[in-house]
Amino acid sequence: MKTRAIISTLAVALAMSTSAVAETLNWARAGDSLTMDPHAQNEGPTHALASQVYEPLIQRDMAGKQVPALATEWSTDPNDPNVWKFKLREGVVFHDGAEFDSEDVVFSFQRAMSPDSDMKELLSSVKEVRADGKFGFEIVTDGPNPIMPANLNDIYIMDKGWTEKNNAVKVQDFEGGEDTFSAKNTNGTGPYVITSRVPDSKTVLEAFGNYWGKGQFPLEVTKINYTPIKNAATRVAALLSGEVDFIQDVPVQDLGRVGEDEKLKVITAPQNRVIFFGLNQGDADLKNDNVEGKNPFADVRVRRAMNMAINRDAIKKIVMRGQSIPAGVAMPPFVNGWTKELDQIPPGGAEAGKKLMAEAGYGDGFTVTLQCPNDRYINDEAICQAAVAMLGQIGITVNLDAKPKAQHFPEIGNLTTDFYMLGWGVPTYDSEYIFNFLMHTKGEKRGSWNGTRYSNADLDAKIVSLASETDLAKRDATIAEIWKQVQEDVLYLPIHHQVLNWGMANKVDTTVSPDDRARFKYFKLK
Repeated sequence: MKTRAIISTLAVALAMSTSAVAETLNWARAGDSLTMDPHAQNEGPTHALASQVYEPLIQRDMAGKQVPALATEWSTDPNDPNVWKFKLREGVVFHDGAEFDSEDVVFSFQRAMSPDSDMKELLSSVKEVRADGKFGFEIVTDGPNPIMPANLNDIYIMDKGWTEKNNAVKVQDFEGGEDTFSAKNTNGTGPYVITSRVPDSKTVLEAFGNYWGKGQFPLEVTKINYTPIKNAATRVAALLSGEVDFIQDVPVQDLGRVGEDEKLKVITAPQNRVIFFGLNQGDADLKNDNVEGKNPFADVRVRRAMNMAINRDAIKKIVMRGQSIPAGVAMPPFVNGWTKELDQIPPGGAEAGKKLMAEAGYGDGFTVTLQCPNDRYINDEAICQAAVAMLGQIGITVNLDAKPKAQHFPEIGNLTTDFYMLGWGVPTYDSEYIFNFLMHTKGEKRGSWNGTRYSNADLDAKIVSLASETDLAKRDATIAEIWKQVQEDVLYLPIHHQVLNWGMANKVDTTVSPDDRARFKYFKLK
């Protein structure tokens, strides 16, 4: 959708461009960004597109290492451990030519902490943000927060003047179905400018000629044609024919076909993401089952039986063609807090699960609906179909409701699903991120993705304490205690850790980022 804002931004960008030849990259993946409002949805493909246009204070490179972005230096205040101080990059301009400074940072952080923001958990320990001169910024936390910088990778900075001028100060209420100016228009400091966009069809990005990172990054890709292609066969056909140069999600059944093509290559790496099922264990009665007056998921024996019944090895072998790592905990191995012991697959299988179902009073089983996305994770719908058969072995009849992620995710946020699939990456590489979003009681500052209705006051207190514990050994001990409780309660049913398979033309030179984020300013073209 073209608007005056986009057109005027393009005019500025092109006027400043010094590139004589456009090096175009045709990019495709299964699903599109949900919104262009950088604070409205904490979702991988949404951030992947936003990160080409908007920037945070600190970002991660293709290896997952934190590096400076709009901040060049950061440290705690030597006189006050509750204050993080940032030196901001000078000489940066937004795509419309406006100067970047501390006013924009303060505004953006306040916006990201507002009720409709899906990023607020990352800033839940923040008491105040303030400018320290034109190019200084301070974050005041509720007690010393030793890992605050790790939380800032996806807090994108908007231009205060542009946002106010276009009545976009309020974050889009995505779950509520709201449509806003910021959901369709952009104005960042990033390496690329969106020049046209038709959601779920095609987005065109062109290099920003006045980008501050010139000379620091390859910036060899000067134009990007981004096309979401939901159908796996069509996506692979586009790569094989040369219609696209790069796809992030080569279907596992086509890895050999793509890898054997002399014009193409596949690069693979474990992803910082785990796939799991969530269960509504908190409500007195489920809406989407056939049991009247009670909630079978509220009985931990039922949850344990379901956990036993899911055959991760079969899913790996048959559904994922070997391209997954079976999981026993809803935490990727990259994350602080992960241990081999926590990640053990529950023993027992379907026979032991049937005995637990009988003990819980559900020997005859019950019927329930499973909500699943069909355009977000690798083989998501196929995994759900496999789980339907596996849960049937312990007497649970599962009706599968698979739909696009744009409809699926609001069901979790609005608590209208009782049984659902979700995947979770951890950009901070720390367990606190998982706890804040998925395990804390759902509330104003934490728990926005906790669709389980699980609530444990003692656990909540421990989660909150992590943001201000400076004794790292003590902090790690608290993390271990939280995981022990979560595992005992069978809060989620882990399935597997994803493995990334990026397919591309031989001319594309890159590495696989653990967060599945294609940072095109790092790409090289042969």
